[in-house]
Amino acid sequence: MPLKIAAQMDPIERIDIRGDSTFAILLEAQRRGHEIFYYTPPNLALNGARLLARGHSLMVKDQDGDHYKLSDPRVVDLGKEVDVVLLRQDPPFDMAYITTTHLLERIHPDTLVVNDPAQVRNAPEKLWVLDFLDLMPPTMVTRQLDDVLAFRATHKDIIIKPLYGNGGAAVFRIKPEDSNLSSLVELFQTVFREPFMVQEYRPEVTLGDKRIILVDGEVAGAINRVPQQGETRSNLHVGGTAREVALTARDKEICARLGPELKRRGLIFTGIDVIGPYLTEINVTSPTGIRQVKAFGGNDVAAMIWDAIEQKVSGKRA
Repeated sequence: MPLKIAAQMDPIERIDIRGDSTFAILLEAQRRGHEIFYYTPPNLALNGARLLARGHSLMVKDQDGDHYKLSDPRVVDLGKEVDVVLLRQDPPFDMAYITTTHLLERIHPDTLVVNDPAQVRNAPEKLWVLDFLDLMPPTMVTRQLDDVLAFRATHKDIIIKPLYGNGGAAVFRIKPEDSNLSSLVELFQTVFREPFMVQEYRPEVTLGDKRIILVDGEVAGAINRVPQQGETRSNLHVGGTAREVALTARDKEICARLGPELKRRGLIFTGIDVIGPYLTEINVTSPTGIRQVKAFGGNDVAAMIWDAIEQKVSGKRA
């Protein structure tokens, strides 16, 4: 069932294809014979009732340094000329990102947007996860120094991170004896207008931060991201190492809790983060990890994503 696909993503010339999940999804779309139209978020425009995107036809190749070819520059009416829009630009989850969800919501679900733009907007990764506090380590969202001081007095070793950050950027571990806490809170208050997240540090992170991928609410695969020696953050963007991992009974319990709600919200491709027995984030904007899952002999998650998308488009057409 050939489909017309529009990919809203970051500039394709900048991506690292070796680990980029969007690129894997595009490769699979092309393998299935789907037609790919590519554009970046600044090239999205609403003209009256028409949602337009200025971009190019795209062909992709799994070859580092020669991974894409653009042709046929044009403006496409996303509400009339495509079957599926992939909402795949990376955070930050700022007003520019939120605006694209409002615009894309105008064509969904007549044109299927993956993930559902309204649900992406309403499920920020570090906020929606708070609906599952019983699965999480002790957590606080605040802007007040007194709150953070009291939290550290109770939990001793803590993590402070931006609410809308990504890729491990600006994540700090503050130990009980660290004298920089007040200065760090002042810095966060200056740099960020919104509150920030404070969380109990979990020593299990030295063994890895597990990324579990779900497709339409079902477990599709997992990798373990192990931090470098002397580093708190395990994100692959900051030097974490991907390793093969098996799911524990607790992991499966967490996925069983989240799966039905992910499916209900139309969040087809999601990634959750688990440290030890604790859920820490639910990633719905631009999850990663599917190339690593396949590299370790796991599922072809890109194929599973397209199976789910094709099934939904087919059901809609019927």
